[in-house]
Amino acid sequence: MNKLNVLLIEQDPNISLLENELKEIGFIYLKTQYDSTFLRLVTDIAPNIIIFNLDICSNTLFSDLKTLNQQSALPIIIFTRDGHVGTIELAIKADVCALIVGDFEQKRLASIINVAMARFKHQQVLKTALEEACAKLEDRKLIDRAKAILIKTQNFSEDEAYHTLRKLAMDRNISLGEMAKNVLTMSELFK
Repeated sequence: MNKLNVLLIEQDPNISLLENELKEIGFIYLKTQYDSTFLRLVTDIAPNIIIFNLDICSNTLFSDLKTLNQQSALPIIIFTRDGHVGTIELAIKADVCALIVGDFEQKRLASIINVAMARFKHQQVLKTALEEACAKLEDRKLIDRAKAILIKTQNFSEDEAYHTLRKLAMDRNISLGEMAKNVLTMSELFK
């Protein structure tokens, strides 16, 4: 495993169990407490992974994790004693990669980090695929609307409208979706 930059958020700065294990594994880490400067700290130090060791997870924490996930997603591991269903649901919604409830066995930390990193990579692949599928669907809708305009205004068949859009897009070296947007914009101007 490559050396990772770890942001370790401890509820009690005097507890050193996770800190000692991170040292033993050979990770570079910064240990701090969770507070209102969390998001700025993450931006400043750019860790590879964030590990929390908290008795109770607050709604503010999960809100910050959602914000972080939208700005710059990172693998998150939370060790907690809070096993309430609501906490688990909030952790899932905040895309936490691993939520470990209860006592922690020190020798498992490297495995937990490996699983969290793999889960994070998998989540990012799925997220990218979903975004691409949504963009293609949106393009498809625009293309269908642009074809309808060409069919109505130019008396084209559906095939002729599609091939016209395609040729215009190729001639201008833009995507078919962009060409469809252009046609829709132009049709709005002539209304």
